[in-house]
Amino acid sequence: METKEIEVDCPCCQQRLTIDVRTSKVLRSRPRQQVDEAGRPKVGEEDWRDAFGKVKSREETREDLLGSMLEKERKRSADLGERFRAAKKKLDDAGA
Repeated sequence: METKEIEVDCPCCQQRLTIDVRTSKVLRSRPRQQVDEAGRPKVGEEDWRDAFGKVKSREETREDLLGSMLEKERKRSADLGERFRAAKKKLDDAGA
């Protein structure tokens, strides 16, 4: 489902507000000086650094998650093998 957003200028604080129409919540706000003529936010060096930091942290989290999931899968395989051996032994003992 696509989100519906509108942008308005606040008459009190003169900020450019991005509002979600469905929830009536403010998603973003920027001072009027940080918005260009088309209403798009001006992006500065600090914004790029923040975005780069977020991407880097996601990459690290993703690497950790992938490693833990691979380890879990290895343990699962070993656990299934152990259960199979135990069930086979039990079956052999019952048959003997």
